[in-house]
Amino acid sequence: MMGYDRPGEPLVLGVPRAAFRPSAIFLALVALFVTSGVMTWNGYGNVRFNVFLFVVSGWLVSLCLHEYGHAVVAYRSGDRDIAHRGYLTLNPLKYTHPLLSIVLPVLVVLLGGIGLPGGAVWVDRHAIPGRLRHSLVSLAGPAINVLFTLVLLAALWLGYGTVGPLPFWAGVGLLAFLQLTASVLNLLPVPGLDGGNMIQPWLSPQYRRMYDLFAPYGFILLFALLWSPRINGWFFGAVFGVADFLGLPPHLYALGFELIRFWRG
Repeated sequence: MMGYDRPGEPLVLGVPRAAFRPSAIFLALVALFVTSGVMTWNGYGNVRFNVFLFVVSGWLVSLCLHEYGHAVVAYRSGDRDIAHRGYLTLNPLKYTHPLLSIVLPVLVVLLGGIGLPGGAVWVDRHAIPGRLRHSLVSLAGPAINVLFTLVLLAALWLGYGTVGPLPFWAGVGLLAFLQLTASVLNLLPVPGLDGGNMIQPWLSPQYRRMYDLFAPYGFILLFALLWSPRINGWFFGAVFGVADFLGLPPHLYALGFELIRFWRG
């Protein structure tokens, strides 16, 4: 359904068309991702810094797409106001606090080589009917990470060892590993994370109240779980096992992690 809010400004279901246009920040991130990838491929300049830009910009693009997945499914499910909040513009600054949404995940990538969940979109759950739709909204973000993982793996299967320099494929391998860890982390049934939010609508009222009590502290709970040596070992054992099953060479993402820390010389 299309109308007009003011002369020359088309509306889609009562929402200005501009609410669906990719932001300049997202387009700049995509341009940086492509440019740094080309520079890495051609060995132009400082290769380690090129890989750093390639991985970080690619990771930020995936964060935007992850949150966009939540937003577009929520919009299709009935939450029209989500477009007015700017979540459909792929602007990373719209996804809650920039420090927690962008800076912290990037720092964790650089320091620990793990794809920490990033920002979040605020969804009007009262505007979305049915428990299944609520679960699909939560599933949409991790599904983007899984898709991103498969696309990067397909590129590795087709090109690694046949064309292109090793640093480029090391960057692709690290990005694939980060997407894999993000997929697993986001699907964990932790209150406040996507995996927990998928099952929340199906809980009994008593357990739902308990879930909602812990949900705001999901990030802290996640860190506490990963801080435990036993749980940390189980988690990374599972991730490494899935990576090996998918044919992701461990030496490749290890080299990528070493390259992005360009400050070490």
